[in-house]
Amino acid sequence: QVQLVESGGGLVQAGGSLRLSCAASGRTSSSYAMGWFRQAPGKEREFVALITWSSGRTNYADSVKGRFTISRDNYRNTVYLQIHSLIPEDTAVYYCASRPNVCSGYGCYDVGSYGSWGQGTQVTVSS
Repeated sequence: QVQLVESGGGLVQAGGSLRLSCAASGRTSSSYAMGWFRQAPGKEREFVALITWSSGRTNYADSVKGRFTISRDNYRNTVYLQIHSLIPEDTAVYYCASRPNVCSGYGCYDVGSYGSWGQGTQVTVSS
């Protein structure tokens, strides 16, 4: 089992930036890739971005391309999500998740294909 802890959320003004962190521990060798998801009030959890531990290959949802950047630090077993030009629609709880196997394209969007989840970190963007 992989344990995940997110941090870095908060209240920011529109146009600002945030960097979210996700620290992984436990059986990290079983993790092939890490994803970020978000869930706004009254909405389903949606895929944001993914990165593989080994090659650093990334995958982004179309809605965040150009504003969100996912990265990883293999030494610290930590994944980051840098968010620029925040808009009120980015307000959500952001979760990181670990998956044990490869995915590509929309296959990475499936919430059920991730095995471990963090508790989430709240991001609130004021207009």
